[in-house]
Amino acid sequence: MTETHTSADAAPERQTIRLHPDDNVVVATMSLRSSTALAETGVTVAKPVPRGHKVATAAIPKNNPVVKFGQIIGYATEDVAAGEHVHVHNCAMGEHDQNYEIGVDYRPVQYRDPSEATFKGLRRADGRVGTRNYIMLCSTVNCSATVIRMIADRVNRSGMLDAYPHIDGAFALSHGTGCGLADSGDGFDNLDRVLWGYATHPNAATAIFVGLGCEVMQIGRLKEKHGFGEDQFHTLTIQETGGTQRTVETAVAMIKDLLPGLPVIERSDIPASELMVALQCGGSDGYSGVTANPALGYAADMLVQYGGTAVLAETPEIYGAEQLLVRRAVSEEVGHKLIERIRWWEDYTRRNGGSMNNNPSPGNKAGGLTTILEKSLGAAAKGGTTPLADVARYGEKVTAKGFVFMDSPGYDPASVTGQIACGSQIVCFTTGRGSAFGSKPAPTIKLATNSRLYEAMPGDMDINCGDVVDGDATIQSKGEDIFRHILAVASGERTKSEELGLGDNEFVPWQIGAVM
Repeated sequence: MTETHTSADAAPERQTIRLHPDDNVVVATMSLRSSTALAETGVTVAKPVPRGHKVATAAIPKNNPVVKFGQIIGYATEDVAAGEHVHVHNCAMGEHDQNYEIGVDYRPVQYRDPSEATFKGLRRADGRVGTRNYIMLCSTVNCSATVIRMIADRVNRSGMLDAYPHIDGAFALSHGTGCGLADSGDGFDNLDRVLWGYATHPNAATAIFVGLGCEVMQIGRLKEKHGFGEDQFHTLTIQETGGTQRTVETAVAMIKDLLPGLPVIERSDIPASELMVALQCGGSDGYSGVTANPALGYAADMLVQYGGTAVLAETPEIYGAEQLLVRRAVSEEVGHKLIERIRWWEDYTRRNGGSMNNNPSPGNKAGGLTTILEKSLGAAAKGGTTPLADVARYGEKVTAKGFVFMDSPGYDPASVTGQIACGSQIVCFTTGRGSAFGSKPAPTIKLATNSRLYEAMPGDMDINCGDVVDGDATIQSKGEDIFRHILAVASGERTKSEELGLGDNEFVPWQIGAVM
């Protein structure tokens, strides 16, 4: 995957990009008409090829592999001639390399001088470091979801926060579960870890749990398991408080009383080693693995080299590239953790009548991605090149430093929810088709894979990575830009999604199991 760090530099007039010397396809940097001669490859385009899509540079006989990134992304379903458009009509999923050679590509991290990378963070009394300072209202069940939204809305509109500029606002962690589920197992554990992860997040000034009173996810059980006290975590139930209106009034009054006692923390110089950044993608296209993802991977490498933590997720979207991550594992134990998660997903999709290739989405395919193998190889580039330090369960607190993988679905809101619960204070989100996504309490930085998208959605995109293809940037220079922007946002600079107010509806805990 390191080839993409240097081979994507293309002058504006170039028609295609070859990502690896072994590839038998190239990526179109512009829409190609029939009979267009490709000077870089010596072939002529047979029929029109959209920008971001693939063109065969040599004949690919039926059942032979299609190679991109130097890796197999699928197999020809018919004889493909040189110059033909390679996509879903003539390329399909097939077996991928699952020869898991744990740790064979392990290379120690080359650490940088930590004094070279700092940000203005919020150092809490217990040592945790935040990038934002929110009042969090946590619903334990869907039955209290509307109530906490009403509380947050009233607090934010009341003006009571005007005297407390160090508070970024109140927001509601509402969701659609918490009852009608088993009181143990994967689904319950996911929600439990997520609620506790958000409540103890370094970007939280305080947290208030609101339940109905009779749900499966009982507040009393949370208290008993996690041992939190009423000094930082506060609780209410609608049934005991006297109904909807009284609960809203009681919670608003509680927050009004709490505000004077919340500590005023001045931003101070914090080393980048205290940062945990979530690496995410959505609405991917044929440029994702060429520009934004490898550039973000370069930034992730920089963060790790400064002692910080980068968290990659979306297990179904590294399927077909997991062997590359396993080869970087720091130990047999860590390698087997990832392999176990892959096997779990293979079984999970099979018993639910799905397929690990039920992906890419229609939008991904329109953007030029053909199989999950191709999508995964591009998506995995977000993880850079440093060793795989650990593999975490969904929403599990990440304690390891370095590059970490967290198990999650490919569904962006559910995946990011888990990454924030893990402790990520910043989210970096690459997109090629365009995504109107934001997150709280960890702000999202959105990276456009192509210049056309950046120009079409200027109010949503923070950074344009399309200039890697346009010839104005390299993967290295763009990665350095992304890293500097991460430090700026961690210091308080607002992202486009924050300016738009996004993030209140993107809290989506991963539901697993029967709804009863």
